[in-house]
This record gives sequence, structure tokens and C-alpha cells, in this order.
Amino acid sequence: MRYFFVFALLLAATLSWGQSQQLTNFNERRLQQQQTAMLVLGAWAVGNMGTGLALRGKATDSDRYFHDMNIGWNVINLTLAGFGYWSSLQADPGSYDLAATIHEQYHIQKVLLFNAGLDVGYMLGGAYLMERSKNTDNKPERLKGFGRSIVLQGGFLLAFDLTTYLLLARGNQDIPALLQGLSFSGEGIGFMLTF
Repeated sequence: MRYFFVFALLLAATLSWGQSQQLTNFNERRLQQQQTAMLVLGAWAVGNMGTGLALRGKATDSDRYFHDMNIGWNVINLTLAGFGYWSSLQADPGSYDLAATIHEQYHIQKVLLFNAGLDVGYMLGGAYLMERSKNTDNKPERLKGFGRSIVLQGGFLLAFDLTTYLLLARGNQDIPALLQGLSFSGEGIGFMLTF
């Protein structure tokens, strides 16, 4: 009888380690994808800031405002990318339990979809500024330049957020495997082993 309990304990420990390793691998992939996305956003920001600084001096009228807005907008993008990258580096893939893994997987996707909605709003706001520049005498060059920049930045962010969402959503197909063996009854939750 003692050998049966030792065997059962070893089997449970092995299966528990396998589940833990599966969760760790899943979280490592998700965090790596987030790091890559933040590097892309950071590269876009640095490229825009560098281009804006290089071309700003010779630019006139609305082009100068276009570059000014690109620089300012991408200071924020670079800050967000840096914080996002740092956060994903600090996260321990092995520290997430099943519930936290699933929560994180879907939470980031919801944030990206919400951001995509904001991006459409940015583009509409930029288009409004460009249209408004045609009907005002109060610094129309500034409105046009800022509007062009906001449409550009919103367009990039929309493509970025949707692409990142689609890449992360690929991981959703792996979630049922993480739930395999988990059963729910009216009185509790259990993990079933099939021999």
C-alpha cells in the first residue's frame, strides 16, 4: 500500500510539473511576442523622431508643424514602448498560474482592441484638423501639419495594434490544452487523470 501512495505522489508531481512547464512555455511565448511588439513600436518612434529632427530645420509652413507633432507624439510612443518592454522583461513566465495566464492572454488582447478604436479616433481627429485648416485664418498651417501627423501616427498605431492583436490571438488556440483534465462540478473543481 505504501508503494501505491509513493507512486501516486510521484505521478501527481510529474503531471503537476508538466502542467507548470506547459504554462511557463505559453507565458514565455506571450512575453516574447510582447517584447518584439515593443521593439517595433520603439523603432517606429526613434525613426520618426530622428526624421522629424533632421527635416524640421528646413521645413516651412505645415511641414514644420508636421515634424513637430511627429516628434512630440513619438516621445510618448517611445516612453510607452520602453515601459512595455521593461515590464515584459521583468515578468517571470513561471510565476503565472492557470487563471493568471488566461487573464493576461485575454487582457492584453482587449487593451489592443480598445487602442485600435482610439487609433481610429486619432485618424478622424487628424482629418478634422486638416479640413478645419481650409476654413480658418487662425494658423491654418499648424492645423494642417498637426492633422497630417495625427493621421499618420493613428494609421501606424491602428496597423500596429491590430497586427499585435492577431499575433497574440494565435495563442488562444493553445488554451484548451492548458485546461485539459480540469473538470467542474456543482460543488467544486477537480483535476482528472485518465490512465
